[in-house]
Amino acid sequence: MSSIRRALGAFAATGVLLLGAPFAQARPPHAPQSADFAGAAVSPEARNLVDWVVASGDHRGRAFALVDKKAARLYVFSPQAQLVGTSPVLLGLAVGDHSAPGVGDLPPQRIPAAQRTTPAGRFATEPGVNLEGDAVVWFDYDAGLAIHRLRSNASELARSRRLATADPRAHRVSAGCVVVPVPFYESVVMRWLGHRRGMLYVLPEIAPAREVFADLDRDL
Repeated sequence: MSSIRRALGAFAATGVLLLGAPFAQARPPHAPQSADFAGAAVSPEARNLVDWVVASGDHRGRAFALVDKKAARLYVFSPQAQLVGTSPVLLGLAVGDHSAPGVGDLPPQRIPAAQRTTPAGRFATEPGVNLEGDAVVWFDYDAGLAIHRLRSNASELARSRRLATADPRAHRVSAGCVVVPVPFYESVVMRWLGHRRGMLYVLPEIAPAREVFADLDRDL
């Protein structure tokens, strides 16, 4: 499976999980110091992390997104750090902050339930296609993980109902990918992350955020 994905080299994401890597980047002149959440409800952990991303310039002037796994929610920001959309998401079935070694070599249906995690951390994203030719936004290519739209298949109705519920626990069903409603993917994800590289930040659900984002210089 992994070798087949690598054959799609023109679409392969070059970014990988960079836990503990230096985050400091040169900031463009007149860059914002904090994010504009446009009044959206957001956890203190998510707000602090996004404000740090913006103040440090870690997103490198690119559009970026944040996944709050505890809330099962995705926030997408413009390069100017303005919130351009937020949506409930489906996440990995298993609770956990790391991908199991070799998980990207398995077809989704063969991944053990305990290994179906959405890893936490800092990722460079790249638009591409999956093995079925559908547009996706890769964030951990070697693990086969992407942001993608809700697929039209036998489980579509059940997953749509999960997306609609307010209980984040009901949103744990994917093999590890971040799954969003079709309209949100087409109007927000595709526009801001589907044509050029971006950044994705995934908050942990077990480890403290400071351990995952080791260079973060503020409490979360």
